[in-house]
Amino acid sequence: MNIKIGDSYSEQFKITKEMVIRFAELTGDKNPIHLDPDYAKNTRFGECIVPGILIAGLLSKIIGMDFPGNGSIYLGQDLNFLAPVYLDDIIEITCVVEFIDEKGHVLIDNLIKNNENKIVIRGKSKVKVL
Repeated sequence: MNIKIGDSYSEQFKITKEMVIRFAELTGDKNPIHLDPDYAKNTRFGECIVPGILIAGLLSKIIGMDFPGNGSIYLGQDLNFLAPVYLDDIIEITCVVEFIDEKGHVLIDNLIKNNENKIVIRGKSKVKVL
């Protein structure tokens, strides 16, 4: 294992309408708050919001492919959804290693901010590195 406590990784993603549509098709989550602008404009958000779990899927991409990367197995994920993500937002996901044990269990702090530098999601990933 080549990671150590304090190591970090960040990546930005532009969240598009196509991503939300594909997510809805894949999961069956067709909540109108995500897909119907006429419905969404009458909510407290005023416009469509992105499913939080779609954003978590991008976190999964980072854990499995980039940091720690290949050989990483998800053991658990805690998430707190603090603010909405809107279509065309650019989000930045930052992961920081907090803990590693002798068995390869890693605790990673997750911080996701929008293009206004507002924290939208915060969480912890529990990962086993093979």
